[in-house]
Formats: sequence, structure tokens, C-alpha cells
Amino acid sequence: MISEKNQAQSEETQGVLKWLPFALLGLMFLPALSDLVIDWWEDSNYSHGFLIPIVSAYLLYGQRETLSHVRQEHDRRGLVLLAFSFLLFIMANGAAEYFTLRFSLLLALVGLTHAIFGLEILKKIWFPLFFLVFMIPIPYVVYYAISFPMQQLASIITVKCLDFLGMSVIRQGNIIHIGRHSLEVAEACSGIRSLVALLALGAIFARSSQKRFSAQLILFLATIPIAIIGNVIRVLMTTIIVASGGDFVLEEPYHSGMGLVVFLVAFVGLSLLSLILRRVIK
Repeated sequence: MISEKNQAQSEETQGVLKWLPFALLGLMFLPALSDLVIDWWEDSNYSHGFLIPIVSAYLLYGQRETLSHVRQEHDRRGLVLLAFSFLLFIMANGAAEYFTLRFSLLLALVGLTHAIFGLEILKKIWFPLFFLVFMIPIPYVVYYAISFPMQQLASIITVKCLDFLGMSVIRQGNIIHIGRHSLEVAEACSGIRSLVALLALGAIFARSSQKRFSAQLILFLATIPIAIIGNVIRVLMTTIIVASGGDFVLEEPYHSGMGLVVFLVAFVGLSLLSLILRRVIK
């Protein structure tokens, strides 16, 4: 009886000790995590970052029964990735490169999970860990490199659609002149904000609606053109409403409310594609 009690206490102690390295990892990256939360709070492009860890934790919690039956074993191969992540952490700190610094945390988390719980556990929880990528703001050099072409694309397609409808319109760069109005497809209207959030939504939608990985990947990647189409429709609708005398749509909260069009189009597009993929890829 005493032996069984001692064994239970030993197993409980070992269970606690398994999580100690994760606590130490959190302390090590605490300054980086604090800066990340500040970015979520101050930059509306990444306000969805608050939800990402919650969703990831919920996904892990949903797998608790499955994980309880998976064999756990230490795997030293995970230490290789852990060491690499620490190297990235040191280099990114020295260069003040925030994206690499934050990404090194995810690599460290994967490496530590592999080392302590084993490859089988890692295979089961790869998606909740991967999902955490969407909480990291993309580098601003990439953000602006993507934003400007999306502004141009939205303005070009909008003008072509208006020409097709027989409306008199002139485009100068990303500025649309229609009637007495001149509308700028600004950075905020490029669609990059909704694209970042929709990629996270697309990942969840693909994971939950498709069984095969190939179908999941197709649906996830399709989020990009669907989000772009949704933003073009938003710009087109806004321009038509303004040309019809609805200047109010340029003011808040109506202007921000038009952003819901992108998510509506994305939801419909992803749902239709999901149905098609379920029939084609079984």
C-alpha cells in the first residue's frame, strides 16, 4: 500500500517536472511576449492575435482524451531544434528583428515538446502549435511589399468593373475618380488586414471541414484569392454607393462596417469550395 502511494507521488512529481521547462521557456521569452501583446493592442491589423492562443489552447483541450492514450517518451532529437531556436533568439535579439525573435519561441515550443513528450505526441498536436504562427505580426517590409500591389489590384479591377457597367470613371494609380468624387484605395483598404485574419480562419475551417491533408491545404491556400476577391467586391460596392450619392459610407462606422463584406464573401467562398473538395477528394 505504501509502495503504491509512493509510486503515485513519484508519477505526480514527474508530471509536474515535465512542465517546468515550459515555465522556464515562458520566463525566457516574457519580454518578447509582452511586446507582442502590446502590438496586438496598438495595431488593429493584428488585434485578432488575442484570440489565437485561446483557440490553440481550445484545440489542445479538445484532444485531451486522444493524447491520454498516446505513448510519451523523451526524444533527444527535439533538443536539436530547441538549440537552433535559442540561436535564433540570440541573433534576433542582437539585431532587434522582432519577427525572427517571436518565431524562435514557436520553434522552441515545438523542440521542447518533441524532447519531453516525444514525436508521437508532436504529430498529434502539430496543428494547434502551427496555428500559433498567426499571432505573430508579419515583418513590415513584407507587409508594405504586399499592401501596395493589393491596393493597385483592387483599384484596377474596380475601374474595369465600373467601365463594364457603363459608369464614367478614371483611375490614377490607386485613386479612383468617379463623378465629383475621388476615392483613394488606401493601405487600410488594400485587404491586407482581412487577409491576415482570414488566413487564420481559413486554417481552422480547412482543418475542421476536410479529412485529407491535400484538401485541407487546397482550402487553406484558396483563402488568399478568396480574400482578395472579397476586398475587390468591398471597394467596388463602396465606389458604386458613393457615386450614387451615398457619401455616408465613407464615414465611420459605415466604412469599417463595409469590411464585413470581405468576411461574408470569404465565408461563402470557403463553404462552397469545401463542399466541392469533399465530393472530389474523399
